[in-house]
Amino acid sequence: MLPITNFAGLSQPVREKWAFIIALAFHVSGFIAIGIFKSTFFISLTWLNLLVCLALVLWTQPDKNRWFWWYAIGAAVIGFGTEYIGVTTGLLFGNYSYGSVMGWGINGVPLLIGVQWLVTTYCVGVAMHMLHHWLLNRPNSRAAQMPKIWQALSVVLDGAMLAVLFDWVLEPVAVSLGYWQWAGGEIPLFNYLTWYLVSVVILVLFHQFPFRKQNLFAVHLLLIQFMFFLLLRTVG
Repeated sequence: MLPITNFAGLSQPVREKWAFIIALAFHVSGFIAIGIFKSTFFISLTWLNLLVCLALVLWTQPDKNRWFWWYAIGAAVIGFGTEYIGVTTGLLFGNYSYGSVMGWGINGVPLLIGVQWLVTTYCVGVAMHMLHHWLLNRPNSRAAQMPKIWQALSVVLDGAMLAVLFDWVLEPVAVSLGYWQWAGGEIPLFNYLTWYLVSVVILVLFHQFPFRKQNLFAVHLLLIQFMFFLLLRTVG
């Protein structure tokens, strides 16, 4: 095993491999503890899982230029700001409130919800860009014949749909684990509409800002989290 001091100098493929192993270990152990043994202790470590995912995303992002950092800050601020308005007014997502699971916050809105928005939209954005790149480079690709504006819209709008699908899988699990609670116990339909619109805004930044968007770990993390919440949703 490599000493921890050597991790900074690892190649991109090796970083992605190590990050995948770490993320998979966290989520598998979390599913076993929460889904099978109903461990409240592991639920209380949600904040740690979010920070680990953020650290792995930052570690595996190649060539972190200023545009990447502007995107990361922008995504987190937009995500947190939207949630803050949503919680304090009830106008954007519906009437809901956060529990204590996600850690310290401002006026009942955990700061780490901005991290969740950043990680989710980053992984979705990378997945869509890598899929788009693959489609463009296929022999006789029809995607390559599309106008650039339609290519960009496809990445952003389809990516936002993927983000909404992730939220749909996440929502009932988040409620059952005490991440947040909805007034009346029902998830409003316009919660998903707002999720879509906010995701579009963040993904426009992701698409337009010139930084590298090839990170296989981000795709793996998105799949890991999809399966994690889908399995928890299945076992109830």
